[in-house]
Amino acid sequence: MDRKIPIKKFSFRIMVFSVIVAGAAALFQWLLPQYASPALPFIVLFFFLITLFTIYVVLRNDNPSNQRQFLSGYMLSRIVKLMSCLLFLTLYIFLNKKDSIRFAIGFLVIYFLYAVFEVFLLKKENDDMTKKHRQNTDNNDFSIIDKQ
Repeated sequence: MDRKIPIKKFSFRIMVFSVIVAGAAALFQWLLPQYASPALPFIVLFFFLITLFTIYVVLRNDNPSNQRQFLSGYMLSRIVKLMSCLLFLTLYIFLNKKDSIRFAIGFLVIYFLYAVFEVFLLKKENDDMTKKHRQNTDNNDFSIIDKQ
């Protein structure tokens, strides 16, 4: 089955989600500046970029029926995301010790928001791909029977 990755659709969804999270972060900074890290916009930007990358790694496979490749891509994306997050978090805390607690809490909250969003997005895409593949397989089976 030849299928193009709807990367524009996912990019748009991630962008909309990021705008919502950035708006919530800006509101939080405005209402409670003593509890908000000034780096919140950069955290949102980081997660926007890393989520785009991980979605691409998982969805680059053109064969939706190959669960092993899907899981391998998913695990690779998790490892890259985890290592990138640890590096980003460690570097910021090392370079800016005054803001480390607020940054770490904001980072974790935004991490979990993006993780939940990404799981829902990937689950929906995987279900859609599997459903389309089954429909195509079923249609092909019936067309062979009808020709006989």
